[in-house]
Amino acid sequence: MIETQRLYYEDAYKKEFTAKVMECRKSGAGYEILLDKSAFYPEGGGQPCDRGVLGEVEVQDVQEKEGELLHYTDQPLLPGSEVCGRINWERRFDLMQQHSGEHIVSGFVHEAYGYNNVGFHMGHDVITIDFDGILDEKQLMEIEKKANEKIWENVPVEITYPSEEERKSLPYRSKKELTGKVRIVCFPGADLCACCGTHVARTGEIGAVKFLSVVKFRQGVRIEMVSGKRVLDYFTKISEQNRKVSVLLSAKPQETSQAVERLQEENSRLKGKIIRMEEESFKAEAEKWEGKGSVLLFRQDMDADSVRKLADAVAQTCCGCCAVFSKNEDGTYKYAMGERDGDLREFTKQMNQALNGRGGGRPFFVQGSVNATEKEIKDFFER
Repeated sequence: MIETQRLYYEDAYKKEFTAKVMECRKSGAGYEILLDKSAFYPEGGGQPCDRGVLGEVEVQDVQEKEGELLHYTDQPLLPGSEVCGRINWERRFDLMQQHSGEHIVSGFVHEAYGYNNVGFHMGHDVITIDFDGILDEKQLMEIEKKANEKIWENVPVEITYPSEEERKSLPYRSKKELTGKVRIVCFPGADLCACCGTHVARTGEIGAVKFLSVVKFRQGVRIEMVSGKRVLDYFTKISEQNRKVSVLLSAKPQETSQAVERLQEENSRLKGKIIRMEEESFKAEAEKWEGKGSVLLFRQDMDADSVRKLADAVAQTCCGCCAVFSKNEDGTYKYAMGERDGDLREFTKQMNQALNGRGGGRPFFVQGSVNATEKEIKDFFER
């Protein structure tokens, strides 16, 4: 086994380093590079790995396997050679902000409610935290407020390796029983946790945390949140969306919600008016076919509910079956058919087979769709 000096534990802010290539192994379509020292953090503990380059070779993944630190590349490096490593600092610092923000939030949740962080994932846009207890929005707002106040105190983050005896008296969080050398990360006044990840040096570097959503998950909740620059990115997107909405509504950016409420009220009034006009139209259509035989109608741009209502209205007055078809955007037709005291099941089955359709319902009323032309539909009904 090749042991690698872990520079990211000595200095989480080290962006470049020089190392000796100890071994280069073929691995699938690429290579596993082992160095005598490295600042590349491997995936683990919910934190994604670092990316960057070794010389001119891109580091695509970093994993720790059986105590070895493996750098995955698509090109080989010569064993025994010296290479300059450069990590993607923007990515690393973003992950440090997210991870440190998660610690403060998890610490305050545990302190206030005794809930444990039982799941943690850092995605490209947001991070998720799973807690084994229920939190409502009011409780989360209080946690968010306390977390940001702690961040703005800008206190130093403390990292220690206490002995087993010392750990017995420390109320640190851990998802499993730990032995041997244990790394303890302390955010004074907020969290004390066993952690192998990289963190900011002072809480102020986190910037801020913002909760985006909370949903029930298993026996607890799952929170979506962002920290650091992602908070600014989030509010920039929200602000831009709100600006566009304000232009469309001819309202000031701070008054868009009121404008939307007015628009919804107007929309409701118009919908009511359309429904009344539609009902009057269907009543007139039904009167037109009163006492006559079966009726086949084609209508444009009708939704399924309107097709149903028209078919039902005419079926109540005519002396046979009423079938209404309305064309969809993809060229198919939605349909509804009704017949007072009738049984349309066999007819519907034959129609669906002949016109490549699907649908069904009660004996006297059916709905569905067919993939056929208007002529093919008329031909079927005239046969």
